[in-house]
Amino acid sequence: MLSTDAAAARERDNVAMDDVRVISPVPRDIWWKLVESDPTCFPFQTPTGIDAICAAFNSCDESRLYEFPDGRQILLPLYRNRYLPRRLSILMTPKTGGPLSDRPISNNDLRLILDDVARLPFLRQEIRPTAIQADQWVEVAPRSATSVECCSHVIDLDGGFSTVWKERFNGQARRGVRKAEKAGLKIEEGSAAEMLDPYYGLLERSVDRWARDRGQPVALARWRARKTNSMTILKRNFGTMGDACRMWLAYLDGKPAAGIIVLFGHNAHYTRGAMDIELAGPSRASFLLQKVAIEDACNRGCRYYNMGESGSSENLARFKKHFGATESRYPEYRFEHIPLSKWETQLRGKVKSVLASRKG
Repeated sequence: MLSTDAAAARERDNVAMDDVRVISPVPRDIWWKLVESDPTCFPFQTPTGIDAICAAFNSCDESRLYEFPDGRQILLPLYRNRYLPRRLSILMTPKTGGPLSDRPISNNDLRLILDDVARLPFLRQEIRPTAIQADQWVEVAPRSATSVECCSHVIDLDGGFSTVWKERFNGQARRGVRKAEKAGLKIEEGSAAEMLDPYYGLLERSVDRWARDRGQPVALARWRARKTNSMTILKRNFGTMGDACRMWLAYLDGKPAAGIIVLFGHNAHYTRGAMDIELAGPSRASFLLQKVAIEDACNRGCRYYNMGESGSSENLARFKKHFGATESRYPEYRFEHIPLSKWETQLRGKVKSVLASRKG
């Protein structure tokens, strides 16, 4: 005879989509209840986070709530462009925006949800987990999806900041912090709404530097940055999140040297960094900024500190590993009615070839 737990697990595995009730839009009281019940929740999975995204990118909430026969509830945060018809718009989760639930999510649950999303009438659906959900998403890869690999780095804050400092920061991170402390840096903390002006100047200088390092035209890099990081977008995205969004700026001799933006909830998400390399590099300002933000996350009771996506940058990945961040590789699943991903890859390849030939 099956145990109660085994019988419940078998019953969950036998659930079909016809047995599941789907609600969209999601009532906010239910959403907040799931946020409180799920310790893996990151800030962009909350109603406040999705509202900030929608305000910044002229989007609307398309989140879906799945109610299972045994009373379990799973919520998938989703949004899309508000001005385009569904068949011409892209439905997506936030970058740290996998499903929330008041109980563990089974592989069958996740397959049902992905199958449901795949059938929705959008030009493309882009669905990704948070980094700490990575392993399960690899196990349930849908055959109908295009898979795009993502890479993030996450610090486990278990044990508090003393443990993180002694056991997870490596020697280079601790030396970088101590050097920064001796460099005479002044650290200011505040809300994004209060501190965006000096931060934005650092961001513009960073965009120019990234373009030069990659051999790209600065004008093109600035145009691309304005699409996602204009002052208007940053104000709408971060300036409305209150205490859930904090900014730290490091000043050297009265000049802004580096800044970071970190979001807080059950867990913390470092989402934006910028610097004046001539000031921040020698002073190790970035090490000190990360140290104070990680310490604040520990003091708030956060379990994880997500240092964000690293892409293919070995230098960025190396910097994050200094603080004890563990690499997570996981898929973003794309459901497409026409091969947009293939065309985008081909276009990027052609642009890179043109830029490389001009540089040569």
